[in-house]
Amino acid sequence: MSAITVETAVQAAAPPKRRRQIPGVALLRTTHGVQRVMLLLGVAIVAAFFVLAIGAQWIAPYKFSEMFQTQLPPTDAHIFGTTVGGYDVFSRVVYGARTAIEVILLAVALSILIGVPLGLLSGFLGGVVDRVLVLIMDALYAFPSLLLAIVVSIMVAHGRSGPFVGILAAAVSITVIFIPQYFRVTRNATVQAKVEPYVDAARVAGASPGRIMFGHILPNISQSIPVLMTLNASESILTLAGLGFLGFGIEPSSAAEWGYDLNKAISDITNGIWWTGIFPGLAIVLIVLGVTLIGESLNDVLNPLLRTRGGATAADEAEVASVVEASAGLEDDQAAVEANLTVGAATLGGRVPAPEVQPVSPDGILGTGGAA
Repeated sequence: MSAITVETAVQAAAPPKRRRQIPGVALLRTTHGVQRVMLLLGVAIVAAFFVLAIGAQWIAPYKFSEMFQTQLPPTDAHIFGTTVGGYDVFSRVVYGARTAIEVILLAVALSILIGVPLGLLSGFLGGVVDRVLVLIMDALYAFPSLLLAIVVSIMVAHGRSGPFVGILAAAVSITVIFIPQYFRVTRNATVQAKVEPYVDAARVAGASPGRIMFGHILPNISQSIPVLMTLNASESILTLAGLGFLGFGIEPSSAAEWGYDLNKAISDITNGIWWTGIFPGLAIVLIVLGVTLIGESLNDVLNPLLRTRGGATAADEAEVASVVEASAGLEDDQAAVEANLTVGAATLGGRVPAPEVQPVSPDGILGTGGAA
C-alpha cells in the first residue's frame, strides 16, 4: 500500500472536525416565531446598553459631574437638556448605564456564589443544617425587600459615598435580597436530584460529597439558574433606582444613577420641564424590558412545558420528522410481508394448505386418529 493510500485511510478514519459556532447560535436555532422575536429584541436592547456602559467616556459629550446652566432645554450643545443641578442629562443617562451594568453584574454574581452553594449543601445534607438554613432564608425572604436593601446599604456605606463604596453598597444590598431566591431553587432541585440513580452510582464509586454536589448534581439542576439570573437582573435595576430615588443610593458626585436623577426631576414636572425626568425614566424602562424579554425567551426554551409556545421549534420539527420516517418504514415492512404472503400463495396454486390438526381424546390426551 502506498503512502498516499495510508494517509487517505487515516484521514477517512479520523473523526470530522467540529466547526466553531458563534455563542448563542445554537440557542437561537431552538427558538421560533414569537420566542425568536422576543429574544432578538431583548438581546439588541441589552447590547445597546452594554455599548453605552463600555464606551461611556467616548459617547458622552461631558463628564457626568460637569455642571452647566440649570434647566436648559434640549439644544445642539445639550441634546437632552440639563438638570436642576446643572448636569447634562444625556451624559448622566450614558454614565448611568455603566453604573447599572456594574451593579447588576456584581449583585447577580455575588448572589450565585452564595445562594447556589448554600442551596446544594442544605438540600444534600438535610437534617439540622437544612432546617437552620431554611429558617434564615425564609426570614430574609419575608422581610420587605426595599427596606432590607436600605438597611444593608446604610450598614455597608457608613455614610461614605465614594464611587467604589457606593457601587459595592448598592450591589451588596441587592445581593441580600436575591440569595434566598437562588437558595430555594437550588435546594428544591437538589432534594429531588439526590435520590436519582446517578447519585447512588457516584456514592458506590466512592465519590466525595463535594464531588457529588458540584460534579454530578449541580450540572443537572442548573437549567433554571439562567432564567433566574435575568429576572434578578431586571429586579436589581428597579431596586437600584428605588434606592437612588429615596436618597440611599450613589451620590451624584461619585457616579451617575438614574433613580437619583428622577428624584431631582419631581419638582420640574409641575413647571413643564419634562426632559429632566423623561430620559432617565425611559432608560430604566428600556433596560428592564430588554432583560425581561431575554428571561421570558430563555424560560420558553429551557422549560419543556413551554417549549411549544409561539410555534414548534426546530427540535420539535426534527422529532416529528423522525417519527414520520419511522412510521413510513413500518408501513413499508408490512407491505413487504403482505407481498411475500401473496407470492407464496400463488406458488402453491392459489391455495394455502390448512394446518394439520391432531384429534384430541375425551380425557384430553392427543390421539392418532383411531380409537383409544
